[in-house]
Amino acid sequence: MSVSILLFKISLLTYFAATVLYLVDIIAKREKAGRAGRWVLVGGFVLHCATLVVRYIETGYTPVSSLHESLSFSAWSLVGIYLLFDLRYRLSVIGAFITPLALVTMIFGGATVTRATQLNPMLKSWWFPVHVTLAFLGNAVFTLAAVVSVMYLIQERMLKSKKFSRLFYQLPSLSTLDQINYKCLSFGFPLMTMGIISGAVWANAAWGGYWRWDPKETWALITWFLYAALLHGRMMAGWRGRRAAIFSIVGFACLLFTFLGVNLFFAGEHSFDSLQGR
Repeated sequence: MSVSILLFKISLLTYFAATVLYLVDIIAKREKAGRAGRWVLVGGFVLHCATLVVRYIETGYTPVSSLHESLSFSAWSLVGIYLLFDLRYRLSVIGAFITPLALVTMIFGGATVTRATQLNPMLKSWWFPVHVTLAFLGNAVFTLAAVVSVMYLIQERMLKSKKFSRLFYQLPSLSTLDQINYKCLSFGFPLMTMGIISGAVWANAAWGGYWRWDPKETWALITWFLYAALLHGRMMAGWRGRRAAIFSIVGFACLLFTFLGVNLFFAGEHSFDSLQGR
C-alpha cells in the first residue's frame, strides 16, 4: 500500500468521525459535539492536504487523472470550501449536511481503482493544475449552494405545513440560507468561468484549438449557461428564495452529470479512460 493511499484511508476515517460528531450535535442537540466535529474536520482536511501532496510526489502530476483521484480531490475541495464559509457563518447544521457528502465521495473514491496511472503526455502542462483546481473549487462552491438550497426547501415546507421537526429548530433562517446561496453563486460562477477559459487556453496549446466540442466541454458550457441565467435572474430580475433554490439544485444536477456522467459514459478527451491513456 502506498503512503498516499494510507493517508487517504486515515482522512476518510477522520471525515467519518467528523460526520458522527456533527450528526450528534444536530440530532441530540450537543453543541460540544458540533464544536469537536469542526476541529476533527479541520484535522481531516490537513491530512487530506498531505494525501494530495504525497500523491503528487508519487505520480508527478496533479492527482485528478483517475476516478479515485478525482473523487478524492472533489471531497477535499468541498471540505475546504465549507471550512472557509464556516469561518463566516459558524453553522454546524451545514456541516451535518456537507460532511456526509464528503464522506460518501471518499468512500466511492476508495472503492475504485487506486493505483497511479500514466498521465497522457498531451496533458503535461502547467495549465493542467490551474484548470482542474479552478474547476473543482467551482464545483465545490456550487455543491454547497445546492446543499443550502435543499435546506431552504426543507425549512420552507415545514413553515407552510406548520409541521416542525427537531431539524427545523436547528436550521438557519430562510434569509440566511438565501444569502449563503447567493454568495456561493457569486464566488462559484467566476471560478467556473475561469476554469472554462483556462481549459480553452490549455486545449489550444495542446491540440491547436480553443474548443473541440468534446462532450465534457459541451456539458460544461450548458452548465455555465444555467448558472449564468441564475446569476442574471438574481441580479436583474430579483430572483430569491424558492425559485433560486430550485434553480441551484437543477444546476447542480447538471454539474454532477458533467463531472461524472460525461466522464464515465462518453468517449472524449476528458473521459477517465482517455486520461489514463487507454
